Amino acid sequence: QVQLVESGGGLVQAGGSLRLSCAASGNIFSENVMGWYRQAPGKQREWVADITRGGSTGYAESVKGRVTISRDNAKNTVYLQMNSLIPDDTGVYYCYWRRSRREYWGQGTQVTVSS
Repeated sequence: QVQLVESGGGLVQAGGSLRLSCAASGNIFSENVMGWYRQAPGKQREWVADITRGGSTGYAESVKGRVTISRDNAKNTVYLQMNSLIPDDTGVYYCYWRRSRREYWGQGTQVTVSS
């Protein structure tokens, strides 16, 4: 069992920045992938970014150049630094932890970007 708690969401003006955090606890294995999904009202859930324990990263095309994902393995925490935010970034951001075929999700944190 893995528990995930996101934080750092909020209201920000277009062009601003936010840093989301996700702390994992429980039965953490050394080999895992952590990342972020987001979901805007009325839209399908969208993958944002992920990172392996070794630091390899991947990003959705919609956020490339504006978002940086990182992790602190000692703290079992993943971060999502978001810059140059646009209104389309608005949504609930969910952190996930994945190992093999198992995946756990956090409760989500709201990000709202005003025009």
